[in-house]
Amino acid sequence: MPTAHDTSADRSRTDPVLYERRGPVAYITLNRPRYRNAQNSAMTYALDAAFYRAAEDSEVKVVVLAGAGEHFSAGHDIGSPGRDAHLPFERRAGLWWDHSDKTGAESRFARESEVYLGMCRRWRELPKPVVASVQGACVAGGLMLAWICDLIVASEDAFFADPVVRMGIPGVEYFAHPWVMPPRIAKEFLYTGDRMSARRAYEVGMVNKVVERGELADRTDELALRIAQMPRLGLALTKRAVNQAEDLQGLHTGLDSVFGLHHLAHAHNAETAADPLGGMDIASMKKADT
Repeated sequence: MPTAHDTSADRSRTDPVLYERRGPVAYITLNRPRYRNAQNSAMTYALDAAFYRAAEDSEVKVVVLAGAGEHFSAGHDIGSPGRDAHLPFERRAGLWWDHSDKTGAESRFARESEVYLGMCRRWRELPKPVVASVQGACVAGGLMLAWICDLIVASEDAFFADPVVRMGIPGVEYFAHPWVMPPRIAKEFLYTGDRMSARRAYEVGMVNKVVERGELADRTDELALRIAQMPRLGLALTKRAVNQAEDLQGLHTGLDSVFGLHHLAHAHNAETAADPLGGMDIASMKKADT
């Protein structure tokens, strides 16, 4: 918690997630720019708290999710000095036990059921529209954060990728690929691990708007404020209606089924490779991306 001696400048340097309300819009910003907003558990739980805060504030009509610095998010933290996957946190998204004193699949499945699949599902159901403002890298775990948002505004320099098939893993934990893009495009996206440009993402319907980098914040604000003119309950019910339609198209059960395949891949890697990530680390993933 901030102390009496903390300043907003201090917190903007140290807090993993920033929160600000301006009028009817809450701005939630991922704040690990030095590490391309890689998501450690501290960031994930801070993001959860920020979404709760926006949900509880009656003055908030719309939420904007953004990333500080050059990139929206390079994904899950698999190697920064702040990596904290081994640490316990208070459970928020499910009834699975603490992972930190367990081993093997029991530990990994419990943790990822909480911080990846469980939280993303809950954030998707926030009864207020959420607009993602995406620049630079939106990779792997970054996709999950963008995909739980209702709308995505991307800058011209934004790119999207899910390269985890290189680890022998069938995509990220929140496997919404065949719902946010056509299935054949999703297969190409996964099979190659290639970057998808913002323009291509717009063409396949994954992104709502593509704007100049210097206009990203302003154009996102314009969209959020336009949405905020609608009645709060009307927005909430409309969001529920569209989400229910997606679930009737198999999204909810699809996420469950692929989550099991995801963990089968982790277990296979643990038996046959150097580690559950198939021996891949930040350096090897970057090398494969060049």
